[in-house]
Amino acid sequence: MQETHPHVGHAAPFDGQALGLARSAIREGRMGMTDTMKVGWAGIGKMGAPMSRRVLEHGHSLTVYEPLPENRAFIVGLGANVAHSLADLAASSDVIVLTIPNDAILRQLTLVPDALGDVMQAGQILVEMSTVSPEISAEIAAVLEPKGVAYIRAPVSGSTVTAASGGLSVMVSGQEDAYRRITPLLESVSAKQFYVGQGEEARYLKLVVNAMVGATAALLGEALTLGLKGNLSVETMLSVICESAVASPLIAYKRDLLVKRNFDPAFSVSQMMKDFDLILDTAKSDHVPMYLASMIRQQYEAAFAEGLAEKDFFVLFEQYERLAGIAPEMRPDTEPKIGTRKTG
Repeated sequence: MQETHPHVGHAAPFDGQALGLARSAIREGRMGMTDTMKVGWAGIGKMGAPMSRRVLEHGHSLTVYEPLPENRAFIVGLGANVAHSLADLAASSDVIVLTIPNDAILRQLTLVPDALGDVMQAGQILVEMSTVSPEISAEIAAVLEPKGVAYIRAPVSGSTVTAASGGLSVMVSGQEDAYRRITPLLESVSAKQFYVGQGEEARYLKLVVNAMVGATAALLGEALTLGLKGNLSVETMLSVICESAVASPLIAYKRDLLVKRNFDPAFSVSQMMKDFDLILDTAKSDHVPMYLASMIRQQYEAAFAEGLAEKDFFVLFEQYERLAGIAPEMRPDTEPKIGTRKTG
């Protein structure tokens, strides 16, 4: 599907307090670095909005390409310029950053006529920070690199919360000299940077990480459900898990969500389905059997079918509870009548 103006992001909520703090930081010169760049940014959505805000706060000039006014209003209010075409974006930027939802939109922004593949010039750098397939990433490299445009793959690990605080981790591959040149930019949006190679290594590493993340939600949901059958509360189980050999930052981060069963999405079921499709498509292309990943993808499909597409992906826990016949009133952490439940 081709669009004249591809929708490059999901609308981010307006945050008046953050707007005030950012303006204050810019006025007072609290930028945190001296190496500034002319940055173009396409995709002011859930991740792109907080990440691009940090670029401004660190003193870089910023021009954004985001056809939806409601998406770009926040960052324009901080002082970003607006590009009304990809040609305008390229003309005003040394470095262009993309944060977009999927391969289809990435293709619209880079590979169709008059997209970035046509309008970027030698010496410029394209930094693609989304979770996309190694296949389309390699297509982009094949178009840009012969023109002398450096192409950096830089997918991130983290949530909208860590994006706002600058706590993301970024996995980087591409020309190493270009990576060194944009290190100040990457440091403005992330706490850790991992350079892993010259080609599509960062794309594969991101899929590796997301396979583990999605599998964690599935396995933890099953395990907690088993514990509920044994009269253990979710809070007790997570307290022990977080001090055990299987503790992880992800489980610690999701602890309150699971205890309170508040599945407002930091990362949704539908987003995880998209990532598992990328994982399994890549595995198929490379002839890698992924039995568990295939089963887990079906678990997210079942959650989608139950109407949970826009819930946090850890909502699989409640799906397992229902499958195990655990009604809300039977949960040890919500009702004290646990001594009467059968455990075997």
